[in-house]
Amino acid sequence: MKKLFLILTILLLFLLGGCQTKQDTVTYNGMFFDTVISVTVYDTPKKTLEQDIMEFCRKYDNLLSRTNPESEISKINSAQGNPTKVSPETIEILEKSIEYSQLTGGAFDITIGPLVDLWDFKKSHPTLPDQKDIDEALSHVDYTKIKIDKDTVTLEDPLAKIDLGGIAKGYIGDQLKTFLKEQGIQTALINLGGNIVVFGEKSDHSPFHIGIQKPFDETGTPITSMEIRDASLVTSGVYERYFEFNQTLYHHLLDPKTGMPSQSPLYSATILCESSAQADALSTACFVLGVDQSKELITQLKDVTAIFITDDNQIKKLETID
Repeated sequence: MKKLFLILTILLLFLLGGCQTKQDTVTYNGMFFDTVISVTVYDTPKKTLEQDIMEFCRKYDNLLSRTNPESEISKINSAQGNPTKVSPETIEILEKSIEYSQLTGGAFDITIGPLVDLWDFKKSHPTLPDQKDIDEALSHVDYTKIKIDKDTVTLEDPLAKIDLGGIAKGYIGDQLKTFLKEQGIQTALINLGGNIVVFGEKSDHSPFHIGIQKPFDETGTPITSMEIRDASLVTSGVYERYFEFNQTLYHHLLDPKTGMPSQSPLYSATILCESSAQADALSTACFVLGVDQSKELITQLKDVTAIFITDDNQIKKLETID
């Protein structure tokens, strides 16, 4: 999954485990989706809310994680082309993923799993995959091979693999927002490893201020910030998961059409919109597409703001208004 550093300019302390209370706010923290998550509520929560949030996150981790062999996504991937019965939640995220794949012309494609397997950014001494292996993996990247029939999913290519790293945290953020509202929470900030969702108003009616990290800045200094009300902010950037080989930087944002790290002249792409799933998928696609092609994509949509940081640290902004 994307591990991104969005710097919160509001004063929240993120610690793993437990909760902390300051005035009328309570922050819950945990480790899910391969990252540290933080949920801050600006109301008086019920006593079991922390446990409920953790159980909620654990449920989705178990449904959608490709690295969990018992998850529904893993079962689809290992079914060798046979139909797999899954939950309504898994059907919903797959349908959304296919929609965004169609919208972006394949710049976002959740069948990128075979390519992700080739590029290991966690090794202490990473190496480049062989081109023949990249070509083989590319032959199995095709979102049109995902077939959904009611509660059943089939990968028509038995060697295809679904990887929801470009949308899962966004989708879960949307579901968690709905869940919190059902628990009576009126104002909250959800941070799923840099995927930010906010709803409601703070007591002074001021917006949330979210900083976008200056690329490769080790202090986490924001290069710019945005005011957010009832929206989600997601950034895709090159500066966290990467390695250098023969004086060339290779990052984790892979182009589904080439099998290589995207060559767009960007350090990051940030999307602000109402839906976190949309922001997540579009931030990935826009990074792959670059600024010019992203203009064509963004102008098709309503109420979307895109912030691009180019590889010379220039800030470019696109915005559509309903």
